[in-house]
Amino acid sequence: MEPWLTGTLNHLSPIAAALLYSFEQARDDLRRWTEGLSEEQIWRRTGEVASVGFHIRHIAGSVDRLITYADGRQLDESQLNALRSEQNDGGLSRDQLLTMLDEQLRKTEEIVRAIDSGSLVAIREIGRKRTPVPLGVLLVHISEHTQRHVGAAIVTCKVVRSLPL
Repeated sequence: MEPWLTGTLNHLSPIAAALLYSFEQARDDLRRWTEGLSEEQIWRRTGEVASVGFHIRHIAGSVDRLITYADGRQLDESQLNALRSEQNDGGLSRDQLLTMLDEQLRKTEEIVRAIDSGSLVAIREIGRKRTPVPLGVLLVHISEHTQRHVGAAIVTCKVVRSLPL
């Protein structure tokens, strides 16, 4: 059963629950689809397609950055350095990537659970230009951005499995 059908988060605002369900789905899908891939396959690029490892690393990094904005803060130097290094392929195994992702999602879940549903219309400033965005819209974006990269990672898993080693 897909996480959103379990009803385990019905006590939260629909936006917060949807985001947390999307994290559960991301964990499940990435664990399932990366099972059995070698480290070489995790980091393999085909043409202009990013590696599975990139997508997992990027999900963790983007969730960290976006929840920072949701928390009313701007990015610090370590987050900017992490952003610059996301394009580097290799260095982490499947288990390390999934652990890194899980740790970031857990930290984010704590923040999301503490959000007052009355604050979802509050404005958050995004990026150097400090673009104003309602908190609820930002939370929805975190969910859809995560799922976009999960989908790309799944397709890439299928592609690298079909290629000769």
